[in-house]
Formats: sequence, C-alpha cells, structure tokens
Amino acid sequence: MAEDKSSSEGGTSDSASPPAAPATTPAAASASTPSLTLPLQQQPGGGFLNEGFVAESPRRRPSPAPGSHLAAAAAAAAALEVPGAGDPPRRKSILHGTEHPYDENGKATGDALPMKKFSGAENFAEKFKYHDPEKSWLFLFCAKCRQQPSGEAWEPPGWQRVCPHPFCPSYRQCARLLALVLIGLLAWGVVFCVVGHAAAPGGQLFGLAALALAGHLGGWLISLTTLPPLIGMLLVGILMQNVGLVHIADDYVEVVTVLRKVALVIILTRAGLDLDPTAMARLRVAVLKLSLVPWFVECVAVAVSGHFLMGLPWMWGFLLGSVVAAVSPAVVVSCLIRLRAKGYGVAKGIPTLIIAISGIDDAISVAGFGIIQSVMFSSESLAYQIAQGPLSIFGGLLFGGLWGLLAKFVPEKNDPFAVPLRILMLFGGGLIAVFGSEEVGFGGAGPLGAVAAAFVACYYWSKQGWEVEDNPVATAFEVFWMIFEPILFSLTGTQVRFDELAGDTVTVAFACLIIGIVIRIVVTVIVAIGSKLNLKEKIFVALAWMSKATVQAALGPVALDLVRPENNEQKTGYAEKVLVVCVLSIMITAPVGAILMTILGPRLLKKTSMAPVVEGWRRSARPSLRDITIIDEEEDGDGVAT
Repeated sequence: MAEDKSSSEGGTSDSASPPAAPATTPAAASASTPSLTLPLQQQPGGGFLNEGFVAESPRRRPSPAPGSHLAAAAAAAAALEVPGAGDPPRRKSILHGTEHPYDENGKATGDALPMKKFSGAENFAEKFKYHDPEKSWLFLFCAKCRQQPSGEAWEPPGWQRVCPHPFCPSYRQCARLLALVLIGLLAWGVVFCVVGHAAAPGGQLFGLAALALAGHLGGWLISLTTLPPLIGMLLVGILMQNVGLVHIADDYVEVVTVLRKVALVIILTRAGLDLDPTAMARLRVAVLKLSLVPWFVECVAVAVSGHFLMGLPWMWGFLLGSVVAAVSPAVVVSCLIRLRAKGYGVAKGIPTLIIAISGIDDAISVAGFGIIQSVMFSSESLAYQIAQGPLSIFGGLLFGGLWGLLAKFVPEKNDPFAVPLRILMLFGGGLIAVFGSEEVGFGGAGPLGAVAAAFVACYYWSKQGWEVEDNPVATAFEVFWMIFEPILFSLTGTQVRFDELAGDTVTVAFACLIIGIVIRIVVTVIVAIGSKLNLKEKIFVALAWMSKATVQAALGPVALDLVRPENNEQKTGYAEKVLVVCVLSIMITAPVGAILMTILGPRLLKKTSMAPVVEGWRRSARPSLRDITIIDEEEDGDGVAT
C-alpha cells in the first residue's frame, strides 16, 4: 500500500515518498502503478527519478536507494505505523513564507489555517487574528493618538480585555480625563453658584468656557496631521462665531481683552526665558542682524503696501507692519524640534537659531506696537508724543532689569519653595508691567519690561546653577501656554464675521501680506551672507521665518478694542482692516510654513550622523543659543555631517 501511495503521488506532491520495502525495482514500481505513465531512471548515487524531471530540479528528490539507511528507516516506520517518520525533510514551499504544521490526516492546523472571509457581524479581534494589525491604518492612527506612559503605569485587572491596546486609551489617560472632567464640573458648579445665569448654558461665560474646550479639541485634531494645533483653534473660533454658538458682548468684551493680555505676558516671558545671555553676548552681531534687519524691512514693506493698497494712514500702516512682521514660535518650535531630534541642521544650530530669533522678533514687535499705539491714541502735545517712544524703551528696560535683579535675591535660592515663588514673582511682574504701563499711558514699556525681567532673572538663575534649557520656571510657563493657547486663538477667531467682511478687503489684505513675506525672504537670504550658512540653509531659514501666529492673535484685535468706544466709523474701518490682515497671516502662513519646514527640512539641511539624545525629567529639550555654532561642515555625497 505504501508503494501505491508513493507511485500515485509521484507527479503531484512536492517530494516523492520512498518505497515501502528495499526489494522494489523500477519494473515492479511500473507494474504496480498503472497510472504512472513516465518510467523511473536509476540514479548514480542510488534511488530512482521520474523521467519527467531532471536531477537538478528543486521540486523533486530521488527516492532512497535499496538497502540504504533511509530505506530501512522508512520500512521501520511503516511497520510501526508512524506516518512520515522516514520521509526526507520537507522543503519550504515557494508559495508560502513559512512551513505549516499538519495533523496526521495531512490537514493544516493552528496558525496554518487558510485565510477566510469575514462577515460584518464577526468579532473585531478575530479579523486581526489572521492579519498583521500593525500594517492597518486603524492601528497606526490609534497608536498615534495613544500617549506613551512616562513611567510605570498601573491599570485594574481586565482593563486590556475591555480596552485592548492600542485601539483604546490607556487607563492612565482615561483616569486623567475623568479627573479633569470632574474638576471642570466642580469649578463650573462653584462659578454658577457665585455668578448665576451667566455661567448657565446659553450664558456668555459658559460660551467662553465651551469655546476654549472646543478650541483645544480642534487643535488636537489638527495636530494629528502634523500641522500646528493653533490652526484648529482658530478655525473653531471662526466657526462658532459665524454659526451663532458664541456671542461676546457687554462686560465680557473686557474679560476677553484681559485674557488676551495675560496670554501676551506668557508669550513674552517665555521669549525672555529662552534666551541664553552668554550665547547672546557671543553671537550678538549675527543674532541682532538676522532678527532686526528682516523685521524692520518687512514692517516697512507692509506699512507702505497698506498705505497705497488699503488706504491706511501712515501711522496705521506702521501699526499693522509692527504686528505682521513678528515670527511665531508656536509654529516653528514644533516643526524644528522634530527636525532637531532627527539631526537635521544640528551641527550649525539652525533650529535653535530660528527659534531664538523668533522670540526676539516677538519682543521687538510687541514693544514697537506698544510705542506706536501710545503715540496714536495719546491726546498729549506733539513734543510729549515724540518723547514717549524713548521714554517707553528706557522705562521698560529699567523696570525689567530691576525686577530681574530682585528675583535673584527673593526668594532665597535654597528655599524649598523657590520654584513656585519664582514663578509667581516673574508672572506677577509681567502682569503689572503690561497692565500698569497702559494705566500710566506708556503702553510700549510694559511688554519690553516683561521680556527684560525674564531675561535678567534667567541670567542670574543660571549663575546660581539653573540650566537655561532645563529651567523649571520656563517649564511652568510652558504649562501656562498650554492652557491659554486655545483661549487666545479661539477668541481671535471669533473676531472674524463673514457677514461684515468685504471681498475686496480680503483680496487687498492678501496682496499686502504676500508683498511683505516675499520681501522678507529675499532680505533674509541677503543678510545671511557671511554667516557660513550655505544657500540651501539660508533659504530654509528665510522660509521658516515667514510663519506668523502668536503676536498676530494677541495684538490684532487690540486696535479694534481701543476704537470701539469712540464710535468712529473711519477708525473702526482701519482697525478691522488690521484685524483681517492679522487673521489672514495666521491662516495662510502658519500651515504653509509648517508644511514647508516639514518637507524641505530634510532636503535643505544637512543631517548629523548621530541625532542628539534627550535625557532628563523634562518632556522635551528646550533649545539653547549655545547650540548655535555656525561651523563649516564637510561636503559629502550623502549630505551627512559627521
């Protein structure tokens, strides 16, 4: 029976079965299997081969020669009725990646089961039993949304059965979200008991809270596309305003103005804390040249185009230019941190250079805006208005220097509560600088004082042992910014009303914006000559500095808030044009700048052989100006600096 099976499967199986007894001959094999049409040939080393195959064929092996050890093993296996014990090793099929186990009847078992079709009613997990889940779009999307735990994470028994990884959030994420929801409900309950109907659904205070939460959600959704979250926050504000879900009027207009100024203080304080005093002194010429010259040229270009194209007076044109010329760290930081982690441009410190100069741009823009605003809306004499600019600069620097010096001694550096006290000191100093300067009529002094105070305090704290890039006070202001970022951009979006927006205004505003951006890019490339950056790196730096968001969102509506009480239609029209240009600058340059940096970064910047490793308790490494070396790199074929 073994002979019949061996002969009948000779033309169909992957390997021929050996004869059952060593006495089998070619003639006997042919006589016992009438279905075999091709004779067997005797091989030199023993055994037989079907004439339908050649000896070199990998799909056919000769049967064991009579009297050999393989033939004896096959006979013993047949006597013991152990199927396949004497068979030669099974070769891997060319149609499958792995060998499959088979049962005694020759059927596949376990993981070797064939793929089958699924119906919509079958369990979701069954479909991933036979497919590789890590290649599915759903797996990749869920893995991107799910945060990686920073330490040991506890979860109740059976959590993975209810919420499998990674298709559901971790227990830590769910518990954190639940805690935030409970805290929010408690806070809302307290406010409702104190304020009353304004905090109830439909009230203005409730609408502001819903706007901030929706803005945070919109920013998170946009961040999944690698675009900056502020785009989603701005779009949420525009949408909720134009569909009638939020309405801000009466006393809450002042509340919105205060929130915007608080966000401005956070922006300016972060800009001052991110500046390394030692590196600033070493690179003062290059940094000031790359920050002041492009900013001034773009400010003038926007002012001139605004005057001739939009009909703005010269002072209103320069007010618009001082706002639009600012670069947004909120856009460039997220993109450049990713490039920096991969090693692009690290050898010359290009990501750090861009981030540092964007912070300096913010400080210059806010100070310039404050000075121009003070002069425009001042009712004093012409001589006083002329002197107001220098007095604002001197007063802001004086206050910032003294407050930063005070932060060196108060609180004492070894005080166990030094970190929270320093945070409150710096935050309170920035708030009193901004609000107090406006109260005394020197609006330009406050923002400059906030930046100077943060810079001087950071200088003295670094002398006491705190690293600039690992400053716990700066980390606290990052947390503050996470809270106020959706508030700021969502509120800015609510200023855009489609029914009050003229089509020609948008077109002319877009033209003014493009003119300023193009001129700035060209000037930046020219000014960067002599900085040891090659042409590709100069182009990347110029494109990165076209992104705008934070200062435009904070200062764009300020002029409109100032002219509304006057009920002057002409000034209101000017202020609305300023706001339109600021909103367009965010909606256009923020996503375009982020996309260009993500796509062109690996193509225009050189990559180091080893990317920097981030260590420590902080969630991200804060770039320092000490990373800017501006060194010569050796050219190589792969574009990698070693």
